[in-house]
Formats: sequence, C-alpha cells, structure tokens
Amino acid sequence: MWSRQRTTSTFLAFLRISRSQTSKEILSLTCHSSSSSSSSSPSPCSSGLHPSVRQPLFSRLLSPPPSPSPLMELKKVLEVLEQFAPLSLAEPWDNVGLLVEPSRPRPISTILLTNDLTEAVMDEAEALTCDLIVSYHPPLFQPIKRLVQRDWKQRLAVRALEGGIAVFSPHTSWDSVRGGVNDWLVAGLGGGQVSVLSQALASGPCRFKLEFKVRNAEELQPIAEQLKKEDSKTTLTHSVNSCAAEGLVASVLCSDTALPSAVQTLLQHGVASQALAILKTEQPPLPGHGQGRLVVLDQSVTVATAVEKMKSHLGMKHLRLALGSGHTLESTVSRAAGCAGSGASVLKGVRADLYVTGEMSHHEVLDAVASGASVILSDHSNSERGFLAVVKEKLGARLPDSVTVAISKADRDPLEVV
Repeated sequence: MWSRQRTTSTFLAFLRISRSQTSKEILSLTCHSSSSSSSSSPSPCSSGLHPSVRQPLFSRLLSPPPSPSPLMELKKVLEVLEQFAPLSLAEPWDNVGLLVEPSRPRPISTILLTNDLTEAVMDEAEALTCDLIVSYHPPLFQPIKRLVQRDWKQRLAVRALEGGIAVFSPHTSWDSVRGGVNDWLVAGLGGGQVSVLSQALASGPCRFKLEFKVRNAEELQPIAEQLKKEDSKTTLTHSVNSCAAEGLVASVLCSDTALPSAVQTLLQHGVASQALAILKTEQPPLPGHGQGRLVVLDQSVTVATAVEKMKSHLGMKHLRLALGSGHTLESTVSRAAGCAGSGASVLKGVRADLYVTGEMSHHEVLDAVASGASVILSDHSNSERGFLAVVKEKLGARLPDSVTVAISKADRDPLEVV
C-alpha cells in the first residue's frame, strides 16, 4: 500500500531521474529515494546494485565543476613563438614578427599555420573563426603606402583587421634556429653529423675597438675623462707595454654612434693619434643556429635513393634532378647540403655530393653541376611546408588545451607538374 509520503518521494525521484546520465545511476537514484521513505519496505530493485554504482552521480553533483583551460592573450602566444624561435635569428633584410595586430584584442583560441597567406587561406581562416594566422612567409614585405582593394596583399591585411585576426610571420628565424626548417629538410636523407653553413651570431649593438698609445698614465687621464664625458657607455682599458720606453697601450670600446666623437677626441691628442687603430668587433657565434645545413650521412646512399627519400619526406610524387658532372643515378651521396626555399646563395661553393633546395635559377644549377654536385629541386614552398607539422606538435605541447592549432588545407605551392 503506497502512502502520500512515499508517493511524493517517488515523484521527486522521477524528476531527478530525467537528469541522470546513465541507466545504472537512474536505477540507483530511484531505489534510494523509494527506500528512504520506509525502512520496513525494501525496494525491489536495490538488491542487485553495488553501492559503488550509486556513488558516482552524487559525487559529481556535490563536487565543483572542473576548471576550464586558461585562455591565452595574443601577447602570451607571441612569447611562446619567441621561445620556439627567437626573432633575433632572422636575417637583417627579413620582415618578421607580428605584422597585423587588431585594435580589439581577444583571447586566442584557434591558430592557423600556413606557409603562404593567400586569399584561399584567408577564406579558410575566416571559416574557422581563427584568431591568429602564423604565416611562414611574411605576407607584408615591402613598405605599404596605402591599403586598397586592387592589391591582393593589401586586401588580405584589410580582411585580417576587419575580422580581428592577428598575423605573425617567423620566416628566416625558423630557417636559422636549431631544429628548424633546414634541420628538418636534411633529415629526410637520413641521420648523420649536421653542421651549419652560414653561422648565426648573437644579437647586439655594433661596437668598435680603438687602440692607441700614450707616454704615461698622466697623459691617458684627460683622454679618458673626455671620452667618458661624451659617452658614458664607453669602456676604456689599458695595459703596460713590455718596453717601458714605449709607454702605455690603451684601448676603447664604443658603440657605432659614439665612434665619430671618440675618434675626434683621440685625434686632438697628438701622441694618441700617431698610432690609432680602429677595429670592428664581431658578436659571438650561436652554435647550431644559422642558414643552411651540411650533413655527413651515417650511411651513404645513391642519388636515386636520395631522390626517393626526399619524395617521401616532402610528400611529393615528382622532384627535379640535375646530375652533377660525372654523376649517375647510382653515384654515392655521403655529403649533402640543404637550404629551404631559394638556397643558391647559401649553397654556393659548398663541397657536397648533393644540393637539396626549393629553387635555383638555370645558371645557378649549371654552376652546381659543374662543381660536381647533383641538385634536387622541389619548388620553393614544397621544401618548407612539411615543417608546419613539426610546429603544430611543438606548439601543442606548449599551449593550453583551450588553444587549437590547425594546419591550412588550402595552402599549396602555386606550381605543379602537369
């Protein structure tokens, strides 16, 4: 016989049932509500359920909701990109970094990676509601005097601004960094000892060293005071010459902007000006960073095998090949030099059995062949695009789950074999 209390309890349980997530939890909740109204009337369904079945639903109802992944502002994403490949590694002529910055910042939830920002890629970015486009090649390179619709690159900049989409380009910083595009490119031939062809140097202001002689410390004192007065950052050191009769040898380190005034000061002192030498100091090298790579393969391959390996590595059905002077498809390749994109200037004069790059001019290929190097050409962006998968993996490990990193499906080299 059902009492009013028991009927009400059952009705409330039914309402809770409608919000349950699994059939076992629904059954557990119904049994628990019914049996709580009358201890003398056992529930017909409770005997077959373990207490652990009834527990999860109530635990979730009482526990706080999981914390969402933190949102990332554009500034923080740019810091991650800088950690991956410092922009200071880019070539001086390059245009890298943040190229388009919307006026209204918003959290970055979707990043689209592309080798080139074309109108097809921009369509894709808008469809994905993208917040940031990382374009390996800078879509804005030459100075712009206006933003009008008749120029396709200017149209892209306008669309990015209107859509609130930031645009970032790393270009040659990704080429130079250790583990970057060029390391990835030559890895397609197999393992080996890799070295940099054009060494990157540490960033810093240009400095000059001025060396001169004075008769004694008393003569050096007014020169030092005048140099310090003109530039507080000027560093002056001196050492005693082995022959006391020759006096003191002093040196001054100064910036390029302070160089003219420092030279003028020394020329005003007759003794110092008689033995004045000006040297330009170099920044220290950055091991592992720089343009182009040379790999001495652990296991030599034939030219034919090298071609097949690069086809697989680049995901291409066809490559262009120029056999070096005296080479055949069965010639041995033990030393290979690679430079992504247009690499002729970096590869020129490098002693290797094989050059791998995206593009070279007709005469550059002839020069390489005459030097005894075979040449593999993939077309410019095909030698770079595959590295985007590496970038996606590395960014995915450094960014929170709230940020999605996608590779463009519309991005492709404009040239194809027909």
